[in-house]
Amino acid sequence: MAVAGAVLLGGCAAIPADPDGTLERVRSHGVLRAGASPGADRVEVDGGEVTGPEAELVRDFAASLGAEVEWRVGGEEELVSAMERGELDLVAGGLTEESPWSDRVALTRPYASTASPDGELKHVLAVPLGENALLFAVESWLDGQKP
Repeated sequence: MAVAGAVLLGGCAAIPADPDGTLERVRSHGVLRAGASPGADRVEVDGGEVTGPEAELVRDFAASLGAEVEWRVGGEEELVSAMERGELDLVAGGLTEESPWSDRVALTRPYASTASPDGELKHVLAVPLGENALLFAVESWLDGQKP
């Protein structure tokens, strides 16, 4: 019984894990590949410059990992598809907890909310499905940013 318990607990040491090693790759290569979908006053794109509150959030998170951000600008559908192909590590751009992409990407817990004519919007970021160590790292970092 003790041996079985030790084996089970030993297998839990790497939880949460990233099957594709996203978090470790970002840390070791120093690059966070982020998708930016302009809009909702969260992400703005002017030429090659990505700005706005979510862009700054992504840059600060990347810096916490010792990484720089490599931006890819596009619409949500294009960015979600790129994430599914393993080309992006994170997507920002006014996504909310009601995102229609929640079956294709993992959404963080809401980190901020804004008022809209339709009610309160709770903002989230997206990471690849199954990359739970990355999701945990993003959410832990976001939790530390709250006042």
